[in-house]
Amino acid sequence: MKSLFKIIVVLMVFVSILSCKKDTRPNYQFMPNMYEPIGYETYAESDAFPGGVEAQLPAEGSIPRGDFMPFEIENTNDGYLFAKESLKSSLNSIQVDSERGKELYNIYCGICHGNKGKGQGKLVKREKILGVPSYDDAGRAITEGSIYHTIYYGKNAMGSYANQLNEEERWQVVDYVLTLKRDLEK
Repeated sequence: MKSLFKIIVVLMVFVSILSCKKDTRPNYQFMPNMYEPIGYETYAESDAFPGGVEAQLPAEGSIPRGDFMPFEIENTNDGYLFAKESLKSSLNSIQVDSERGKELYNIYCGICHGNKGKGQGKLVKREKILGVPSYDDAGRAITEGSIYHTIYYGKNAMGSYANQLNEEERWQVVDYVLTLKRDLEK
């Protein structure tokens, strides 16, 4: 009898606990600031910036952290021609790594330009993009400066790869493109 009484009491306690729970009513929040943060206006007046805040620009002449170095030649046709005539690789013959250049070229360039530089990459063959010329076309007098400028800023339908490749990697790709050009002209 005592055990039956204990079972009934436990069952009643269990049922009473479950009957108080309602999914339609929120539970108690003991620290509401952790669940509902206080919103701040981004450009509102504050003690630090009286009169409001505009988007803050970096100080003039500052260089971002990391491997970034500013490219002094501007993104214009005149800048392209200047780079084509005067810009030379910053890598010496010991620093040039043809295998690394080939790997980077296949990752970033081969999809459009083709692995041999004939302008017949997978996207061209599938007609997703059109008009990618071969490196040995008669009208394409490309130089290391013009290739670097094009990688940095992009040209026509080609976008910039300045964010994907650092300066040293760009020069590796430039060297490999010139190798492909020489191979095609043979």
